[in-house]
Amino acid sequence: MTSHAVIAALLLAAPAAAATPGAPAISADRLSADVKVLASDAFEGRAPGTAGETKTVDWLVAQFKAAGLEPGGPDGGWTQPVPLIRTRLGAGAVTANGTAWTSARDVYLSTVRPVDRATVRNAPMVFVGYGVSAPERQWDDFKGVDLTGKVAVFLVNDPDFEATAGEDAFDRFGNRRMTYYGRWTYKFEEAARRGAVAALIVHDTAGAGYGWATVTAPGGENYDVAAPSASRVTLQGWIAGEAATRLFADAGLDLARLKVAARRADFRPVTLKGSGFSADLPVAVTRAESRNVIAKRTGQGRPDETVIYGAHWDAYGEGAPDASGRRIRPGANDDALGVAGVLAIARAAAKAPRPARTQVFALWTGEERGLLGSETYAAHPLFPVEKTVANLTLDILQTAGPSRDVLLVGAGQNALEARLTAAAAAQGRTVTPEALPERGLFYRADHFSLARRGVPTLLLMAISGAPDLVTGGRAAGQRWLDDYMRCYHQTCDAWSRDWKLDGAAADVDLLRRIGFDLAAGDVWPTWNAGSEFKTVRDASAAQRPGG
Repeated sequence: MTSHAVIAALLLAAPAAAATPGAPAISADRLSADVKVLASDAFEGRAPGTAGETKTVDWLVAQFKAAGLEPGGPDGGWTQPVPLIRTRLGAGAVTANGTAWTSARDVYLSTVRPVDRATVRNAPMVFVGYGVSAPERQWDDFKGVDLTGKVAVFLVNDPDFEATAGEDAFDRFGNRRMTYYGRWTYKFEEAARRGAVAALIVHDTAGAGYGWATVTAPGGENYDVAAPSASRVTLQGWIAGEAATRLFADAGLDLARLKVAARRADFRPVTLKGSGFSADLPVAVTRAESRNVIAKRTGQGRPDETVIYGAHWDAYGEGAPDASGRRIRPGANDDALGVAGVLAIARAAAKAPRPARTQVFALWTGEERGLLGSETYAAHPLFPVEKTVANLTLDILQTAGPSRDVLLVGAGQNALEARLTAAAAAQGRTVTPEALPERGLFYRADHFSLARRGVPTLLLMAISGAPDLVTGGRAAGQRWLDDYMRCYHQTCDAWSRDWKLDGAAADVDLLRRIGFDLAAGDVWPTWNAGSEFKTVRDASAAQRPGG
């Protein structure tokens, strides 16, 4: 069968949403059917700028049209352009202090610069600790050291990630909870701001929140917006833990001791003695116009006030063959299931009485490449962020059945959390704060693009901890989480007829209830005192009724 024939057959097989009085608003069967379509080989792993994107976007637009939604894109269309560059490094030489490094074993590199070759010649390597410049927390790892033309070598996460009581960094950044300073995106940006030619992070599974296989999953490929507002380093990437230990030892340094030293406020950058870092790698560059898919239901009372539901449609496309020879990374749970959830809420909204506020249904591109689609929207919003009531995001849901609780990412941030608690109680469930705050999940999903512009957000992401499953409790939830993480960003993140999506449907329904209540009301949720996003939201208060 052709790919279009496969898609047509899958569409015919998808059951209609329940329409009988009293039926659940969110159908687990329909969620499964939508994921089966999106994660099928016909969609080629849904990579931006590929034929798989075209099929994906066409299918998503068709779903919104069939549901009776209105186009929410510019000029009356269904999509928002997201101009991208796509880069892929080829094979070449990489050396550090005279030692040849093997790509994907010792080091993982990529670039987002649109150049023919990514070349660094004998650049001095400087260990900058955690690479944090946070005046508001009285912390500066750089101490004025000039990084121009050098390679910045970072530790992952925050300075207090492993700190103990009595150390300067202890509880300076929220203890085990990662802040934005701990994210790789911040570290690469900070290196570029300081003139470095490359930025390398020492990989640590606990600190990063994922293993080396996840780091290397893109296979040298990267994306960026076509006209970034800030400069970029020539090469960015990760050093495997063992390779990093050898690198420091060859320079007469003890990495373990330096990790401890980096937790002191008086830490100063350390230059690694030796011949420096060199790389000469060919770069294949293509340009593509990817698309966010946007639908809406216009409010009948205050249409300029919006509630946004979001998920990302993109996955990792094709990569190196796995042990079974499979190349497509279908992203069934990450995030086809979240997309299915947004579609389910959109279908329910189309059948419900029209609320006062406008409901927006956004399916983003480029999340896996750095939140590029949602960031493009946030930088060029189609609906004013000052009058965006909330963003409710779905990104990975558990597939192991009903749960007694729902996991909250970023507990303590804003007033939406009280609404989540109330909605969960109505289902006979409780809210559990994320068990793994060190993974920094609050800064790793598309809601963050809007949060940093002040929009209150809620994120449901099942990899934030083990759910308390009705069958098997938290031990069974941990088994599910461990099994899923082995497939995270891999070919085995695939649809399965064995999925039990009752719990996922209940989680989707939580955001449906919260969003519908906000759309029907006149409340403006606020950020809590101490949140890093409160100041920017407060600055636009005069643009909101009652502000």
